[in-house]
Amino acid sequence: MKHALVTGAGSGIGAATARSLLDQGYRVSLLGRRLEALEETVADYADGHHCAACDVTDPAQVSAAFNAATDALGAIDILVNCAGAAPTSPFHKMPAAQWQQVIDVNLNGVYHCCAQVVGDMRERGWGRIINIASTASLKGYAYVSAYCAAKHGVLGLTRALALELAQKGVTVNAVCPGYTNTDIIRTAVAGIADKTGRTEAEALRTFTDTNPQGRLIEPQEIADTVLWLCTDSARSITGQALSISGGETG
Repeated sequence: MKHALVTGAGSGIGAATARSLLDQGYRVSLLGRRLEALEETVADYADGHHCAACDVTDPAQVSAAFNAATDALGAIDILVNCAGAAPTSPFHKMPAAQWQQVIDVNLNGVYHCCAQVVGDMRERGWGRIINIASTASLKGYAYVSAYCAAKHGVLGLTRALALELAQKGVTVNAVCPGYTNTDIIRTAVAGIADKTGRTEAEALRTFTDTNPQGRLIEPQEIADTVLWLCTDSARSITGQALSISGGETG
C-alpha cells in the first residue's frame, strides 16, 4: 500500500486525515510540532505509521523529517499539507512578525514540503499532493488578512504546480474547508465570548452563520475528500479548489 505523509497531524483535520488513511491501509507518516500529540493520534494503531516532530517553517527540519519518513516507510506517494495557523488581528494593528509567521507556516511550509516530494514523484510517474487551503483561499475574511494572503498563495501554487505535473502522473489539488470544528474554532469562540460578554453559543454563530447549512464542517468530511483524491478514480482531478463549505463558496 502507498505511503502518505500528513503535516499538522496532531489535531483537527490532520489527525482525522491520518487516521482515515491508516483505516484504509495506507502507510502514514505524521508530522507536527508536538511528538506527543502525533503519538496520541495513532495510539490505537499497532503499526504502519511513523511520527516525527517537525516545524514546517524550517527547511532543515522538513528535510530531516521527510528523509526519516522515507527510511521508515518507503518513498512518499501522497503528501497532505495540513499544518496551519490563523491568528486574528486588525491589519492596522498587526505586527510585521505576525504577518511573517502566518506566511511562513501556511505558505512557505507548503513550499518546503512540496519541494521534498515533487522530484521523486515525477521520476516514479505517480503522486498526489493535497493542500488543505480553506475558503480563505477563495474569498476574504476580516481580521485574518495574513491568513487569507497565505491561503490565496497556496491555491496559486496548487494551480501552477498542477499544470507542471499534469503529464507526469501527479495530481495537485486544494481542499478548501469553511469554518471547521477544530481546536482553532473552539479557542476563537471562547475568545469572542470572553471579550464581548456574549455566550459561547452566541459567539459560535459568528462562524456557523457564514455557512448556508448553519453549521461547522466536521474534520472527517475533509478527510473523506482527501481519501477520494488519493484514488485512481480522481486521476483527472488536478489544479482544483474543492470547496467544503455548505455552499458558502462555489
